[in-house]
Amino acid sequence: MAVPVVDPSLKTVTEPAAAQSPRRARWRPARADVLAVGVYVALGVLVCLNYWVDVQNRVSSHLPTDHSWFEWLFSHGAYSVRHLENPLFTSRQNAPDGVNMMANTSLLGVTLPLAPLTMLVGPQVMYALYLGAALSATAATSYWVLSRHLVRSRAAAFVGGAFLGFAPGIVHHANGQPNFVSNFLLPLIVLRVMRLGEPGRWRRNGVVLGLLVAYQIFINEEMLLLTALACLVVVVAYAVMRPRAAWRQAGTFAAALGTGGGLALLLTAYPIWFQFNGPQSYRGLQGGVFHNWGEDLKAFVTFPRDTIAGDEAVEQTIGLTEQNTWFGWPLVVLAAVALVLLVARSLVVRILAVLAVLFTVASLGPKIRFDGVETETDGPWAYIPDDVPLVEMMMPTRLSLVVVAAVGVLLAVAWEAVSGAGNPPVPAPRTGEGTPSARRRWLRPVGYAAIALAVLPLLPRPLPAQPVEPPPHFISAGGWRPYVPEGRTLVPVPIPSNVHGLPTLRWSALTQQAFPIPGGYFIGPNEKGEGVFGAPNRPTSTLVYTTMDRNATPNITDEHRRQAVEDLRFWRASVVVLGAHPREAVLRDLMTALLGPPQRVDDVWLWDVRPLVA
Repeated sequence: MAVPVVDPSLKTVTEPAAAQSPRRARWRPARADVLAVGVYVALGVLVCLNYWVDVQNRVSSHLPTDHSWFEWLFSHGAYSVRHLENPLFTSRQNAPDGVNMMANTSLLGVTLPLAPLTMLVGPQVMYALYLGAALSATAATSYWVLSRHLVRSRAAAFVGGAFLGFAPGIVHHANGQPNFVSNFLLPLIVLRVMRLGEPGRWRRNGVVLGLLVAYQIFINEEMLLLTALACLVVVVAYAVMRPRAAWRQAGTFAAALGTGGGLALLLTAYPIWFQFNGPQSYRGLQGGVFHNWGEDLKAFVTFPRDTIAGDEAVEQTIGLTEQNTWFGWPLVVLAAVALVLLVARSLVVRILAVLAVLFTVASLGPKIRFDGVETETDGPWAYIPDDVPLVEMMMPTRLSLVVVAAVGVLLAVAWEAVSGAGNPPVPAPRTGEGTPSARRRWLRPVGYAAIALAVLPLLPRPLPAQPVEPPPHFISAGGWRPYVPEGRTLVPVPIPSNVHGLPTLRWSALTQQAFPIPGGYFIGPNEKGEGVFGAPNRPTSTLVYTTMDRNATPNITDEHRRQAVEDLRFWRASVVVLGAHPREAVLRDLMTALLGPPQRVDDVWLWDVRPLVA
């Protein structure tokens, strides 16, 4: 059902600002639009600044493994396009079993269109470019929706868009998880849902919604699910608050929604089937690992690490999982005051209040947490079984991202109310209050100052980055090619996993997957079909990881050597390669004890195992 635009200062429903201008003006950017997008782009560059210091050899300090995974994903998109292979599955990681890319965070809606650029500049540059662009694009589409369909003030839309694109919870995910900052389609999806009840346009609105939803599935299904839940709450709240208007639009809304849902299902039916039934698919995560991650109550009023007011030390207590809210106490106070002052006069604010309260409670998880301590008080998720489909994969704390969106829209509405852009009626002053114009002269600066003081401490800082070893010259220069024939794998030491082997996973990414590797960083099935991180360990990979952890070579037996040969045959290995590594000495001793003396080729130790596995 279409939620009409509501002036935050009035009780009456008004038309969008765009509807009061000539049609061509809707598509012509004003100077304010260009300035807003320019600022968003500058913020995107600022957030990624530490990567650009040495873009080829830096990764996220917070989530280096995720950063390397997404570099690998850009290479996967380029490889799929170059070789015209099915992008829903890959055998270039976790050889020979492969990885179901639809069952992982694969970002195919981005990596495939950008494949030519990845081939040109490489996955490291592509990652940094895209990360800043995704943040900026989300702010820009949010600004467009707000300025064209909710508020008249471009300044109000700018503030709201900036928060929606660069909120603390969003910037936190930019530390290695660009899929959670790729939200540029979500404002457009919400807008289209809100317009489904428009008379005479159900077919067009449904088709556009279906196309947007289908595309978002290939960017981030979890954020799409959160958006769908938020839209459901908005629609129900609107129906309760405006039952007659909702009833009039119900038929059109249902027809448009059916059209959009049917089109999205038609376009994505096979990929979704492949996700749940294709090779290397799985059901849920072993142990419901994410189900207990609820938001800490203190996090709502805490300044986040990656902002000018933040402190790294605080995340050692309450930021161990994710920092999805972290509004800081001034913004929480401002939001509460704005809700109190505007909720009685604005339908939009009343709906935002419902969203904020409902999703705040829902994000608390199975046990209430405060200041890093899990209390004995049950949260809402204590009553939800771990094995409910879809829900089993959700992280409760991420439901608070809907609260982030509600706060962003509230900021725009509050700025609009302070500015008086909607020309609200000013009540006659009481005795001693002065004239309306006198009241507005002091109300505006006070309101603007309050909003500024709440949001300026949340300006992002450049994300922390750390150096990472470049791949050996033997790898980057192609010295491996004579040793790895078609159908065989290169086994890097350490074998990549979600704990070990970050540099060796990058060997695959930075060569744009020129050779397949065993192991990797992904989610795949265990022997019970449950999702687990990484490939099930084989005896040799377990031996490698144990040696690294202990920094000592164990006593190697004939059984170890037999298992090593068996594992190499399983991996279809042709060569084992060890480059520079903090544990290089013990790893060389281990592999020598297992496979015999290595060759020194270029800057790596190499074991040609083709005679062993033939």
